[in-house]
Amino acid sequence: MEADKQEFLYEFGDSYGYPDGPRGIDEIRAAEFKRLDENGGLVYLDHAGATLYSELQMERVFKDLAANVYGNPHSQSDSSSATADAVREARQQVLDYFNASPKDYKCIFTSGATAALKLVGEAFPWSGSSSYMYTMENHNSVLGIREYALSRGAAAFAVDVECPEPLDVGSTSPSSSFEFSLHPVQRRNEIRHMDGGSGGKCYDVFNLFSFPSECNFSGMRFNLDLVKLIKEDSQRILRGSPYGNRGRWMVLIDAAKGCSTEPPDLSKCPADFVAISFYKLFGYPTGLGALIVRNDAAKLLKPTYFSGGTVAASFADLDFVKRRENIEELFEDGTTSFLSIASIQHGFKILKSLTVTGIRRHTASLTMYTKKMLLALRHVNGAIVCTVYGNHASKVPCHASGPTVSFNLKRQDGSWVGYREVEKLATLSGIQLRTGCFCNPGACAKYLELSHLDLLSNLEAGHVCWDDHDLINGKPTGAVRISFGYMSTYEDAKKFIDFIKGSFVSTQISIGNGHLLTTRAFSFSSEGGQKRFPSAVYQLKSITVYPIKSCAGFSAECWPLSSTGLRHDREWLIRSITGEVLTQKKVPEMCLISTFLDLKQGKMIVESPRCRDKLQITLNTDSSLVPTEEIELHAQRCTVHHYDNDVNQWFTIAIGRPCTLLRSSGSNNTKTSGVCREVNARTNFPNEAQFLLISEESISDLNTRLSSGALKAAHGSPVQVTPTRFRPNLVVSGGKPYAEDGWTSLQIGNAHFTSIGGCNRCQMINLGHQSGQVQRTKEPLATLASYRRVKGKILFGILLRYESGDDEENVKHDDSWLQVGQEVLPNSS
Repeated sequence: MEADKQEFLYEFGDSYGYPDGPRGIDEIRAAEFKRLDENGGLVYLDHAGATLYSELQMERVFKDLAANVYGNPHSQSDSSSATADAVREARQQVLDYFNASPKDYKCIFTSGATAALKLVGEAFPWSGSSSYMYTMENHNSVLGIREYALSRGAAAFAVDVECPEPLDVGSTSPSSSFEFSLHPVQRRNEIRHMDGGSGGKCYDVFNLFSFPSECNFSGMRFNLDLVKLIKEDSQRILRGSPYGNRGRWMVLIDAAKGCSTEPPDLSKCPADFVAISFYKLFGYPTGLGALIVRNDAAKLLKPTYFSGGTVAASFADLDFVKRRENIEELFEDGTTSFLSIASIQHGFKILKSLTVTGIRRHTASLTMYTKKMLLALRHVNGAIVCTVYGNHASKVPCHASGPTVSFNLKRQDGSWVGYREVEKLATLSGIQLRTGCFCNPGACAKYLELSHLDLLSNLEAGHVCWDDHDLINGKPTGAVRISFGYMSTYEDAKKFIDFIKGSFVSTQISIGNGHLLTTRAFSFSSEGGQKRFPSAVYQLKSITVYPIKSCAGFSAECWPLSSTGLRHDREWLIRSITGEVLTQKKVPEMCLISTFLDLKQGKMIVESPRCRDKLQITLNTDSSLVPTEEIELHAQRCTVHHYDNDVNQWFTIAIGRPCTLLRSSGSNNTKTSGVCREVNARTNFPNEAQFLLISEESISDLNTRLSSGALKAAHGSPVQVTPTRFRPNLVVSGGKPYAEDGWTSLQIGNAHFTSIGGCNRCQMINLGHQSGQVQRTKEPLATLASYRRVKGKILFGILLRYESGDDEENVKHDDSWLQVGQEVLPNSS
């Protein structure tokens, strides 16, 4: 056993790996999660998003479904009765998991935790004197309840809660040690009722307090003594507020995140509502959740909609309905997902065999180890690498931590690393994690110290959920989150720590081949003045045109230029029937579609291994006879031409999904911004620029690194790439590898070009094809990431703008052609 693991076991061995369970963690992984190894040793660290189902669990589910006949429970047949029994047993299993007596609680199945929360918001007895109070650390699904409260005249406000340290299990924390800080009250309709306007108690006024058992951003757990405190002593905690002594307070716990390791014990904390999601517990089934509701609280909920299963009787032609009295039947609209409900027993069997205590201790050992290792990381200059959110060293609103680590990384100079950079490199290393705000805007703003002004500025800068704007004005807009499940191992945590060390911790400065300034970063030359490279003679080696965006291109010995770049380059694109522009990122088979332009005959010839006949498209058509429309692409409006059904059917067969071919009706003015660029250019459908240029020497250096690193493809031979993998328009030779990084402009023949910076690479360059089959690997992007990273971008090749001028006549002369073999004259700064 390696020394690192021995040290880990010395510290955490009493808790790690289920030492008191029927099977150890290594046996569980080998027997029930073989697919992780079969997928290249995948390290899955997003259990807070969705945990993994066990292969044994699924075998039991399939065996159950194959052996039994389950019918619609809204019937009297034998199969329906069997289903009703299975659903009834499942309800009891859920209540047992939360130690909830069926005398006090009922289990209502929903389509998920969000649906359970929505049910409370819709049916809660809001009034103009009601209040909705919620902690800042709440998921959007909980914040959404605010809409129901505000629309019915209630007040709504967020609170920060500082909780005491926990005492022994079952003991009560002194209420005086809880501290509440109220945020501004929100109100839409100023409704005043006589029963609540005076500020006196009124028991037909109902208020709701919501909090998560565990914050899904930081993993910090809330003290469940909050339940009794709110219900019994709201006047004290809300002293000075008019909302503390107005009516009766009820409590909702969002336990979707926390119940996998510490489900609320409802015999000790009498919450009125608890929302859960089963795929967070044991991976399968998805689309199923539950609302656990106290019987007395359920009587206050007032459903509006009725459906099959929720009514005892109704008239079609009169305003009459008699609802069912059974709580579960009253709120479960339509036919429940009875096959999924019958399946949860097999998930509970897995948890029961390991015990919640065993799972909590096992995941806690991995969480504590990971936090400890991250906090200890230092750059070579002593600077801190990692900021962990919700760490015990800071002032936090909770008493313990769940199996979640949320953090951001810093560079040696103190600047932040964007979370998308971490996610991108983690994916290349076979590590699955999550980034962003995790649908928890309050916790995100709180831990990242983002003010309302910061949040509004970020929104104005174009930042929305799930986008790539990870840094704005030098500050993170979200974080990186890893989370452990009952099947996670020390090896998972170790691989993750090694990934962070190898990718983000600066060790020493090395010069390398002259273009490498640190082990993980490079920069462009900054020596002043325009100068030539006197010792290098550069030559244009190849020209490639890509008529259809993301399809294969063709090489030409010479080719005319236009104001949009190479004539007809990326002048066509393929769009799905839903309006999405298709690329190789989502449809890798597009690389198998070959294209060729015959300018003399005025035709484009397209071929695909999936199509028997070649497709010929006329270049010169009467645009007035072709249907057009406007589409939005890369934040610009483009006018496009359509093609007839025969053309669209050909492409539908070629890529294996319904689609249409569109052609640009003319050039479009595009403004691109980012590292090293802020330009205006006329383009067709490229992502960033008119031209992409790479050098043969840079390709050769990359292949040397791929070979020397002993990196192998699936068939065992060294990985090697050709220029076509990078889809360049221009390939040059001469000089040193990556000399093009420092070029500011260049001349080829009589044509002049301006560099607008390096080309940021994505996983599309990892797609290769052989014998008509598309292959996806981790290379060459993984190797490029190890030495070609700049501020979160993996750069290879440079982007160019053709200086054609505004007059189209400038590009109609014979000298407005590029010719293979022409000398390339670069300038650098």
